[in-house]
Amino acid sequence: MLVPEAGGRPRSACCQREESVGGSAAPGGKPGRTDGRSPAPALPRRLVTCGGRGHPGGAALPPRPAPVPSHPGGGAEGARWPLPMEAGVSAEAEPLLPPRSWRTGRGLWRAGSGDRPAAGDATGADNDHHINQAVVFIEDAIQYRSINHRVDSKSLWLYRWYYSRTCQWILSLTITIILALVFIEKPSSLTVTSDVRYRSSAWNPPCGLTESIELLCFLVFMVDVSVKSYLIGWEEFWKNKWLVAYILILIVSFTDWIVSLSLFCAEDVRIRRLLRPFFLLQNSSMMKKTLKSINSTLPEMASVLLLLALHLSLFTMFAMLLFARTKLFAKFIFFYVFLSSNTGIPGRALDGQQDKEWMGYFRNLPDSLTSLLVLLTTANNPDVMIPAYSKNRAYSIFFILFTVLGNLFLMNLLTAIIYNQFRGYLLKSVQSSLFRRRLGIRAAFEVLSSLKEAPANAQQSYVSVGALLRVLQKVEMDSRCKQAIMRSLKTCSCDQLSAAQFQKLFEELDKDAIKQHPPSPEYQSHFMQKIQFVFGHRYFGYLGNVVALANIISICVVLVMDADKEPSEIDDDFFLGAINCFFILYYLLEMLLKILAMGLKRYLSYPSNRFDGLLTIILLILEIATFAAYGFPHPGWRHVFMGLLSLWDMVRLVNMLIVFRFLRIIPNMKFMALVVTTLLDLVKNLRAFAGILVVVFYAFAITGIMLFEGAVVSLQNISAVNTTYNNGTLNCGTYEQLEYWPNNFDDFAAAVVTLWDVMVVNNWQVFLEAFSRYSSPWAKIYFVAWWLISSVIWVNLFVALLLENFIHKWDRRCHRQSLSDIEYQRTVELMFRDVLEEPTEEELIEKLHQHPHLQLCR
Repeated sequence: MLVPEAGGRPRSACCQREESVGGSAAPGGKPGRTDGRSPAPALPRRLVTCGGRGHPGGAALPPRPAPVPSHPGGGAEGARWPLPMEAGVSAEAEPLLPPRSWRTGRGLWRAGSGDRPAAGDATGADNDHHINQAVVFIEDAIQYRSINHRVDSKSLWLYRWYYSRTCQWILSLTITIILALVFIEKPSSLTVTSDVRYRSSAWNPPCGLTESIELLCFLVFMVDVSVKSYLIGWEEFWKNKWLVAYILILIVSFTDWIVSLSLFCAEDVRIRRLLRPFFLLQNSSMMKKTLKSINSTLPEMASVLLLLALHLSLFTMFAMLLFARTKLFAKFIFFYVFLSSNTGIPGRALDGQQDKEWMGYFRNLPDSLTSLLVLLTTANNPDVMIPAYSKNRAYSIFFILFTVLGNLFLMNLLTAIIYNQFRGYLLKSVQSSLFRRRLGIRAAFEVLSSLKEAPANAQQSYVSVGALLRVLQKVEMDSRCKQAIMRSLKTCSCDQLSAAQFQKLFEELDKDAIKQHPPSPEYQSHFMQKIQFVFGHRYFGYLGNVVALANIISICVVLVMDADKEPSEIDDDFFLGAINCFFILYYLLEMLLKILAMGLKRYLSYPSNRFDGLLTIILLILEIATFAAYGFPHPGWRHVFMGLLSLWDMVRLVNMLIVFRFLRIIPNMKFMALVVTTLLDLVKNLRAFAGILVVVFYAFAITGIMLFEGAVVSLQNISAVNTTYNNGTLNCGTYEQLEYWPNNFDDFAAAVVTLWDVMVVNNWQVFLEAFSRYSSPWAKIYFVAWWLISSVIWVNLFVALLLENFIHKWDRRCHRQSLSDIEYQRTVELMFRDVLEEPTEEELIEKLHQHPHLQLCR
């Protein structure tokens, strides 16, 4: 039913209901607030696009001219108000009014040349340009990009070209290449081992090879920063710290590149390698937000770290007094009664243990700080306590008290603070992303609303459904969202959309990505229906899990029986081969029956089935290859070597794949499936954290190469055997005795592995002591800084996001019905969607008025 409105224009009841419910229209056309906050002062809903840069000093706008009919019928239905243009203002200053004819092609548009078109052509060019602007704004909203960029025709074409898949792929490939150069640059990582005792001479590229690749990468980066700077405008460029830093780093890198060539690549330090991670960092908006959140969290972390430093300092001074070499009166009073009455050991025998504690861990201030810092991570517990504890069990109170206060209280308190504060800052970051999306959609609405004016007495702006359909045909977005928006437009009979309706349509972007599995085939035969019911039932899957478990148990039994045998004594190849043949045939039959019952499309729609089927096919190929090379299993089927792999190697490879295939049970165990999906979501969605970790690893690895390259020297003439404590050659637990020779900083790959070992903090005191001895005592600062950044800050941040993701999934699992045919896929933004606050109408309008290139006036 059509309801007439002011001006004689018929409107559908659907539109009227949508405004009253979704928009909550208040007097003056301003929607009511639903978040409980008081509304802002009323703003006129109708925004008129201005041709100039704005009207200074609140000067009165020129009177509105009469509407110009845009179609032969004329009248209010097709009338369009011409937009005023100030004389002397170029088209660049009036992005919404193209002064030239425009041509479109393949989804992109360019500025043409020629004389000023006629009135009808100008109207069509205006409409096309507004459509193109709306397309870009909606694509910005989809990708959470800022809309503060140029919106003239040439800039729009350049903008879409820059953010096309091809350009972004080229930029990502360039970043990957320049980061990967470090593996082949001098010192090269192209050796089989990093052990300084066995490592051969690495191949180093000739001078100019990697430098030429670097130059090409620099050229791509120069184009990248130039395009970005032009698109946002030079005034905005100087406000963008990331772009300014981008140019400075390119200048420094190019200068260092020139110095390298002038020295024929013989320089020892290359500053530009240390700056390369910046290219990865600046290319990801989510990494920038994460880094900003980490930076905002640092003040709260600093308070706990300061308390931790105070705790460490006080206990260090107390330990140096307690375990001093000289006899202190306080120590004598504290232990005299216990030593004289409860032990029969002579005092001189106990003095040796006291000296061991002093000599090994608390000889001076740096050693004392290092020993207790390592104890804070429990890496040297109980080694650091044993000499004193052997003398008197009361000494254990000191170490237990230090560990309880430092490790159990302060370190866990730091984790709690990081979780609480960082979650809040990340929530703010995601809130700003939501605001960007809403702002982009609203900007598209305002641009489209200027295609055809509403009646003169209308209080609100409207967008025609036809214009929106034209936009949807050009915009690049997920097909699921596009189809959902199309369906919503078909269900509503209105031909005009208000701002609230327009925004509501694009809320489809905020919903979970739902993947629905195809239906099973419908068989006419009663027998086939029975077959489909039996082999499509979940109990058939449970039977397959039981068979897989039996296969694992049989392999375990054989491995236990052959654990202590020499390879020449193993005679179970026939047994294992026969078992594997039977189980693989069952796996193949199970896969075929499932495909018959479910259909190929439905079978492949489940990730567990794809995993299961792929491994089954690989196992079948390996079995056929084994039979072709060694024949069928028979008594005396021994492991001989033919081709690339021996029979025993083939059997082991098959067994490893069978063990790996047992992971198919995960989807059948709900809680385990929840844990696994949480981990998979982290892998997919927390790429920003992984990127920041790559940046930190890269920077510290390059710094370590600069500081410690060639520091570790192999001791060829010293046998790595356990010696007495006072022997000065190889003490127990040292770098040399533990044969940690592959852990060094002689190349990038070895440096990354060494940093990983230190981050795990297991035996990291070995690296502290060794590199302090091989290079300088100040080397401890490098390793402590790495431990602080990687193990304390980054790992705690990862734990915080892991907890947030798991808690969120657990809550949704408790409130959502389990749907077997539906899979929900979530992003980082959707993790916090339930607690985000929608921006108000006034906030969006105010932000649009601040757009540096899109001029709107009331």
